[in-house]
Amino acid sequence: MSLLTFIFTLLFYAATATIVAGLAFKIRLYAITPTPLRIPTTPAPTSLSGVIARLFFEVTLFNSLFKANKWIWLFGWLFHAALLFVLLRHLRYFTDPVWGWVDTIQPYGKYGAFIMVFGLGGLWARRFLVDRIRFISSPSDHLMLALLVGIGLTGIGVKFVTGTDIVAVKAFFLGLIYFDWQPMPSDWLLSFHLVLVALLMIIFPFSKLLHAPGLFFSPTLNQIDNPREKRHTSSKSASSDNRG
Repeated sequence: MSLLTFIFTLLFYAATATIVAGLAFKIRLYAITPTPLRIPTTPAPTSLSGVIARLFFEVTLFNSLFKANKWIWLFGWLFHAALLFVLLRHLRYFTDPVWGWVDTIQPYGKYGAFIMVFGLGGLWARRFLVDRIRFISSPSDHLMLALLVGIGLTGIGVKFVTGTDIVAVKAFFLGLIYFDWQPMPSDWLLSFHLVLVALLMIIFPFSKLLHAPGLFFSPTLNQIDNPREKRHTSSKSASSDNRG
């Protein structure tokens, strides 16, 4: 095993362990946090099916952001939709044989990174051009956007500029999954791209990007608007009543 292969093997095992453990810890923390008040954002659904529909449209269409600011919604939705497309396309590196629908999106998915970077550019621009957003933006916000843009640009570079041995890349990642370690291609731009991806995996559970799973635990979105029909008690309040 070469030194490069050894380093990237350790890096991706560490990154995977961090993101899995970190997400599990954070999601558990969200799940056990009491919600002592009934505070859904109105107009709010009055049934469970309505809450499910509301969350579905929030996740897929960013409904509340669309109502709040159309141009931020446009850049945000383009980025997230393109990111999902890019991630699905990358499944070819982790599956053997490659699923049919993953093969189908390959000719189109390779252009998703361009849309992703375009959306990120718009979101980053607002942190400079909108006064109130610039005021509350911290260095970590800019660094996170820089990291995502870096991943997109290096991915574009690997695909359209330098090229790489994708068969060897797939063999490397399948080797990580099956503990049958294969050589990592010695391509400097690919290596830089993968370092950025691993860094994102490591910091994801501890960053603002955690809004992805956190959305489902937001009481303003996941609560039924029925305060008159049913008394709302948090889990902590309920356990206190039982002890009394």
